Amino acid sequence: MCSFHKVGIIGKQDNDPRVITTIGRLADYLGQLGIEILFESITATAISAGDGLSMSRLGEHCDLIIIVGGDGTFLHAAREVAEQDVALVGINLGRLGFLVDLSPDDIEWRLERILNGEYDEDTRTILSARSNGVSGRALNDVVVHKWNTARMIELETYVDGQLVNAQRSDGIIVSTPTGSTAYALSGGGPLIHPSLDALLVVPICPHTLSNRPLVLAGSSRIEIRICDFEPGQVHLTCDGQVQLPLAEGAPILVEHSAHQVRLLHPRGHDHYSILRAKLGWGENTRTDRSC
Repeated sequence: MCSFHKVGIIGKQDNDPRVITTIGRLADYLGQLGIEILFESITATAISAGDGLSMSRLGEHCDLIIIVGGDGTFLHAAREVAEQDVALVGINLGRLGFLVDLSPDDIEWRLERILNGEYDEDTRTILSARSNGVSGRALNDVVVHKWNTARMIELETYVDGQLVNAQRSDGIIVSTPTGSTAYALSGGGPLIHPSLDALLVVPICPHTLSNRPLVLAGSSRIEIRICDFEPGQVHLTCDGQVQLPLAEGAPILVEHSAHQVRLLHPRGHDHYSILRAKLGWGENTRTDRSC
């Protein structure tokens, strides 16, 4: 018996023919099952399926949304539908595909299991970032970073009102466990299992030998103060996709959002096998393995 009766589809928004072909297959398959299908507006235009809905309205009307594209497409969609608490599934037509883990080669078989309730549900933390009266969300990370010039930024980091450190660096990354495999990993941060209630703070190229990444409680409230602010020289970016304006003297506040992302995988999903496959992590390079 199908667990979902109204399914939304969001495609990568660049008219990639692979995406359009995959969405066509997907729509045909779901239609054969008698499932009602709704399309996001840009996706609907790309496949000539009428007007479609905004991502947030799609979240209001559907009990499952399928995202066709790469991790970037998934990040964008997840932020837009976070308030609707709708389940998400990703089909990978990008590069790494940490979040979109279904292959387009076996859509029907994998989706059949999920639609019949044979899935593992994964709840992911979302960050809320606020500064100067504006706010944004991030599933991966919130990054304070330099812009235009090669000079370092001077900043201070506070956790729950207490000073943690002052640093001169190229910036700072505040990451969720989901984002620990993204920019934070490149900055020397640890891999954190996505089920953990934690936050990760990673300096970007700090000008000291002692400034290391920090793993904090998920309930932490992080405040970042820029000490040498110059307009246009420092930016705040959510998931590498959305920029928030900064103003002199306005602190940056980062904490858990009240909303989360519900991510569905085929039953038997293995986080560690994905790390090995996508990052080449933990592989024994010996050919004469003894265990």
